[in-house]
Amino acid sequence: MKIDDVATKFEALGNPTRLKIYRALVRAGEAGTPVGRLQERLKIAPSTLSHHLKTLVTAGLIRQVRDATTLNCHANYDVMRGLMDFMVAECCADAAEPKDTKSAA
Repeated sequence: MKIDDVATKFEALGNPTRLKIYRALVRAGEAGTPVGRLQERLKIAPSTLSHHLKTLVTAGLIRQVRDATTLNCHANYDVMRGLMDFMVAECCADAAEPKDTKSAA
């Protein structure tokens, strides 16, 4: 994942409302959640929810699937895992190496 892509995704998650939406979708699992249920659960006005969902879709964090008249939202778990992998890929890479405990004789 390129740093600009990662920054875009984290920027989308940097809004408290979008983070709440994303966490609710992650909790929902692979089945996802209908938009109406998200709106009821999070107490968000429909137009506001639509705006935030669009941002999350554009960032690639979620996807929406229409099933007849119901629009279901799903967390994109591959992208979520990619973000986590990016964050830990170089964990402690620049940490100081432990000093040799043996003294030169």
